[in-house]
This record gives sequence, C-alpha cells and structure tokens, in this order.
Amino acid sequence: MNAVVNLVNGPVRSVVEERALRPPVIGHIRPGIKVLTSKARGNARAVELYESMVSAGESFDAIAMALESKCNLKNALAPKNTPYFTCRRSDFTNPDVADEILKLYGEDRGEGLKLYRFPVLFAFNDWMQNLPNQMTVYGSNGRKFWSQYERDGIRYCMTYAKVARDQRAQRAVRHFGGRTVIRRQDEAIADGICDPEQCPQYQARQCNLSASFIFAIPDIKGLGLIELPTNSIYVLQKAYSAMQTVQLARGKLTGTRFCITKREFDITRINDNGEAVRTPQMLTVLDADIDIGALLDAADDAAPALDAANQAVALIEGSGNVLPIVNVELSGDPVTQLNETSDAGGTSPTVASTQTAELTLEPATGNPADVPPANGPLLQHVLSVHHTGEGEAPESLSDKPSACRTCFNGWA
Repeated sequence: MNAVVNLVNGPVRSVVEERALRPPVIGHIRPGIKVLTSKARGNARAVELYESMVSAGESFDAIAMALESKCNLKNALAPKNTPYFTCRRSDFTNPDVADEILKLYGEDRGEGLKLYRFPVLFAFNDWMQNLPNQMTVYGSNGRKFWSQYERDGIRYCMTYAKVARDQRAQRAVRHFGGRTVIRRQDEAIADGICDPEQCPQYQARQCNLSASFIFAIPDIKGLGLIELPTNSIYVLQKAYSAMQTVQLARGKLTGTRFCITKREFDITRINDNGEAVRTPQMLTVLDADIDIGALLDAADDAAPALDAANQAVALIEGSGNVLPIVNVELSGDPVTQLNETSDAGGTSPTVASTQTAELTLEPATGNPADVPPANGPLLQHVLSVHHTGEGEAPESLSDKPSACRTCFNGWA
C-alpha cells in the first residue's frame, strides 16, 4: 500500500489549504455499546424504545435523543465494554460498508455475527497521524477545552476565543477561516498550562483522554478511512509500543498489516477512598502477524558491492549504455581489471573508455597495507568519472581527477 502524503507541499493556493487538512473518514467502529442506566430500565417505555432501535441498527446518539424527547430521560445511556466491536450501518456514510465488514471479518461465537478481530492498514508513517490524541472537555455545543503541545514541549490548555461584537451592526463579528483558538486563561488555569491535578474539569471527570485509530480495512472500498475511538491511556500506550516496534524493524508503518482485537488485562484504578484497585478490563490492542526477528536480520543485509556499483552506474548513465562490472580479481601486484562484455559485432563500449582498462594500485606510502580494497574506493573512483565528467577513466590512480580524491580518502 502506498503511503498517504501531505496534500500541501508548497505555498498555499486556496482558502481550503489555509486550514489543517484531516484525513477523510467514511465511518466509525465503536469499542463497545451503550446500555440503559438503572433509572432508565425502570421505565417500560424506555426499555421498549431502546430494544427496538438497537435491533434496527440505530446509533446510540440517536437512541439517546429519542429517549430524551419521548421519555423525558436525560443521560439515559451508559457505556459498557464488550469483547467485540460495534459496527453499525448508521455509523457509516455508506451503510453497506458496515455489512461488508461484518461479512468479511465477523464471527459468530454464540451471540450472532460480531466483529472480534479485523485487519487494518495505516496510511501514515507518523504514529500521531494514525492515532491522534488529546485531553478534551466536551460541552453541550461541542468541544470546549482541549490540550495541545507547543514547540517548547509544554502541554497547554486551549479554547476558543469569545466572539467580538460589531458595535455598528449590533451583532457578532464574522470570522473568516474558523473560530480563533487561544490559550485558556481564567481563574482556574491562569497560565494556560494543562495540569490535570490543578484542573477543575479533570478532577470532576469532565476532562478525559480522547484518541482515535484512523485506518483502512483491506478489501473495503470507499473514499476515506475508518475511525475507532478510545479513551484509555492503556490502549494508547500499548498501541504506541506496537507501532514503534514495527517502525524500528521496518523503518515505516505503511505496508504492514496490523490486526485490531480485544484482550483482557488487569488494570489499576484509584477508587474514591484513594486506594489502588486491580480490575479486569477488555482493552483494544494492536497485533501484527510479522516476524520481527527476520526483519531485524534483514535490516543489516547490504547489497553486494558489485551489484550496488552496477545499480549506481545504471542510474548515472542516461543513455542506458552501461557496462556491468563482471569480476574483480587481485593477482600479483594489486591490479584490478574491469571485464568487458562482447557483442556479436565486436567489443562493446566500457564504462568510460572503448578499450580495456587496467588500473594499477600505487600506494602513496609504499606500504602494501595502504592499498584500498578492490571493491571499495577503486569502484568509487571508476564511478566518479561519471559524476565529475572529466574525460576518460585513468590508467592509474595517479592520473585520476583531483575532484575524485575524496572518493579515494586521500590516495595520491
């Protein structure tokens, strides 16, 4: 899979390019479900409405709105963790995509067709683009406060600036390019620094981690990616570790088929009495069917010197008239020959000369130990004729162009 590159690599040409571009999302897969609270379960009308809308595949946001409008129940739903993911038609721009995902990767473990494990491909080599995250406070009108790291490495609490009013028109001033973002500075957060221990919203459990996996699913068509939200720091840490491991072994994240599944872990939480309690929790985890050991072994493999030289010559010779370096031998005095290939009509051109070149190594110090390896600087010197353009290949090292002395590491 080809990596998704930044769409803006030059000067801004449109008002659209002035704003940060986000990858298009065509749907959401949820890490769990929402169920009725104990208070709402006492309302027969609410139970009937909830069950009918769940069976119809409605989103939990739509169910919550219906319970509030028809049963006068606010906050009637509570999240519940499950060993499977929720893939609903209402969470996709094209509802048939949800059905296709369940058809390809769903399993029936006694509770119907559910999504327990599915493969994903990430579009970016930067893990933060594949898993964006921040601390966030949501209000009735959307995001209210959120964290953001600046260039100084400090995490700040950000918010939207209050909209100014136009005194002549007696209305709010219209903003071009979106709402203005500023650092939060009020009585609670005077310096704008995000400090959860001093933040009243965090202590009141209103501020929480907000993160999302953004990925593509193999064999699922659609002009965009799929999002899987999470608010667990444990999920974030384990996903970061998995991505970093693959990136260190392969040098990139794109092209690796990961798997997203759920696994039970014992996590530590602090109860209201300040005591640490260990509880089991189903967490979303990243896995990959790859041999890390093989990748690490292959990372140190280098192409043979002759093959690398041939590839370099092929890139430099624009005409395609390239002489492969067939063999390098040392016999008697350190002499290296470049063998020529033959055509049916005679001798083919060499790298830089029409005759066979015999290059005699002459050490500057007279010490045979100072002779450079035959497949090292000597080949670089032959190739240097191409990138300097200074005539034909010399018959000895003393005749080489001065511009190539760097290739020979000081040989005269």
